[in-house]
Amino acid sequence: MPRRSIALYIVLSIITCGLFSLYWQAQIANDVNQLVDDQSGFSGFVVVLLSIITCGIYGLYWLYVSGSKIDSAKAGSGYGNGGLAIIALVLGIFGLGIVAYAILQNELNQFEHE
Repeated sequence: MPRRSIALYIVLSIITCGLFSLYWQAQIANDVNQLVDDQSGFSGFVVVLLSIITCGIYGLYWLYVSGSKIDSAKAGSGYGNGGLAIIALVLGIFGLGIVAYAILQNELNQFEHE
């Protein structure tokens, strides 16, 4: 998994009126599946497609599941206190999905490079 610039991805998401955030969501989904070695998890494309079809409802579920997967990966390596799943879900519910993406990406960046 490559380390991704959170600031750049936020700026690109704002400039493209949120279209880049769909690409970012797909990348995070693929990275989380790779992190926990989940072959049965949906690909990034399917996650984005389901989020669009369900008008964002699946996106909220995905935020929670992704946060849970990252929490369990961190707990398995001996650090982390959990709670990422709830934080990501609450941010998504309040329309701050881009902030949730940034937090998930930050966790992925830290996990990969420690």
